[in-house]
Amino acid sequence: MDFLTLFLIYLCFVLTVAALLCLCSGRKESFLTRSVNRASQVLSLVIPTQLQRVTHRTLHRLFHTRSCLFVVLHVALQAAVFGEYTWEVFVYCWELQFHILLLLLPYLLLAGNVGCFLLCSRANPGIVTKSNAASLVKVYAYDGVLFQRGLVCPTCTVEKPARSKHCSVCRTCVHRFDHHCVWVNNCIGASNAGVFLLYLLSLTATAGAVAAVTAAFLIQVLLLSNIMHGTYLDAQGREHAVEIPFLVQHLFLTFPRIVFMLGFVILLTLILGGYCSFSLYLALTNQTTNEWCKSRRFGGSPHLPSQHHDRPLLYKNIYSKGIWRNLKEIFNPPTVLEMKKK
Repeated sequence: MDFLTLFLIYLCFVLTVAALLCLCSGRKESFLTRSVNRASQVLSLVIPTQLQRVTHRTLHRLFHTRSCLFVVLHVALQAAVFGEYTWEVFVYCWELQFHILLLLLPYLLLAGNVGCFLLCSRANPGIVTKSNAASLVKVYAYDGVLFQRGLVCPTCTVEKPARSKHCSVCRTCVHRFDHHCVWVNNCIGASNAGVFLLYLLSLTATAGAVAAVTAAFLIQVLLLSNIMHGTYLDAQGREHAVEIPFLVQHLFLTFPRIVFMLGFVILLTLILGGYCSFSLYLALTNQTTNEWCKSRRFGGSPHLPSQHHDRPLLYKNIYSKGIWRNLKEIFNPPTVLEMKKK
């Protein structure tokens, strides 16, 4: 099996898994959830108890406590990609007389991405405290389905404003809580949701720019070598016309690190592009990731305990105000004074 076929199989597998996770996320007792639970039960019978405890502690440390591990991994991956891009792709493209603006585009996008990353990771996401809880309660209305009036956070002992949630990782309630991002080591809330969206867009654009310049370099190499219009001999000495799998294998043998980096960056661009599209959809419809997941789970439990079971409870997004105003709210979250004016 040739290299291109293996790479395509791997790419399809990763994209399929990502699509299944997106489709099944938020569904109560979904097929994926049941399968994972059953697999965990089977593995618990085989894996030693001590190893299970170590694994549980490690996963808890990674995903349920604040840690800089993913930030370090994030920086290391960017350093590895741009190190390879600088020392090989940039140098080769400079010798081939590529336009300087095209070669510098990934660095310009990287600078913007690093700026958004620092702002997003160091910003206050909108922590709910005893001093500001009373005012934040007046910003958004309670929809009576996902958010109920009068609920008090048992950990923070403050009344929970609509669209807020307690983050078990940061151990605080966050106003207009979206999710906790391990890659920036911070919650995404009302105060940094716009910067996080810019961070995602700039990261996707950076990966796409690196992939585009690298692909242009490899195509230029093939054109200069005239191999695209020639023939080659197989192991039996038979002559064949040059095909795409042979071209990929030829490039992989000639520039193995560059081809590997290109495959990684293309895959990263596809995944980030999908996540960016999802984040833009949430922004344009004035939803958060937390609300999207809760609304999907709500379909499995159509009644609240306080309501009559003969009256089905339907979820409706009451926070959407139109595409332009929704997008504006991401970058300029409303305050109590603004809500009173309306």
